[in-house]
Amino acid sequence: MAVLSILFPCSAFPRVLRFGENLCQEAGYTCHEVQEDETWDSLWPEESERDLVKRVNRMNTRLRPGMILAVPQNLEKQNRLGVAPFPAKIDSFGEKEIQVDLKQLAWAAYDAEGNLTSWGPAAGGKDYCPDVGRACRTHTGEFYIRRVGGPGCKSKKFPIPHGGAPMPYCMYYYDGYALHGSYTVPGYNASHGCVRIFPEDARWLNREFIDDMTRVRVLPY
Repeated sequence: MAVLSILFPCSAFPRVLRFGENLCQEAGYTCHEVQEDETWDSLWPEESERDLVKRVNRMNTRLRPGMILAVPQNLEKQNRLGVAPFPAKIDSFGEKEIQVDLKQLAWAAYDAEGNLTSWGPAAGGKDYCPDVGRACRTHTGEFYIRRVGGPGCKSKKFPIPHGGAPMPYCMYYYDGYALHGSYTVPGYNASHGCVRIFPEDARWLNREFIDDMTRVRVLPY
């Protein structure tokens, strides 16, 4: 019996484009292709510069050869708020507000006067999750922080079937949707619906920023 082999072109399974690959083409940035044995620490020994490059690339995952990173020009003169993808001030409702922009892959914290106080990378829900057999995009709209957990917060659902995925400093804002810390913020939307952010950012928001009336505004994809 003849065996029929079907070969699928690479284009049938397109590679996910990380945020930095587009950003490095814009004015004010240069592109760096990661080489063998290069790490975040070896490329940027200065902690503040390393943190800034991670933030503009929206990722904290391990570097691999061939990755393309966006590097701000005059990096040593830049600061976090100076490269924020959010306005410095918004109309205030007299409440603190966390904005999550799923297109910019970023979150922003605004004080009760509408001033931007901090921002960082985010990864929302992806278009399709094979383990649940459906789309798992992040729910968008306006909400309030409803309950929070500490460094030991874990998912009760994922991985299927018993849960247990770490969600340090979780901040639930709607049903099972939460902002939480993660060491797998990859530069694209990759979650089951929650909003992954850097662990240090989750701790700051959880312990130092939010209060009983913190609004969460999740912008559309």
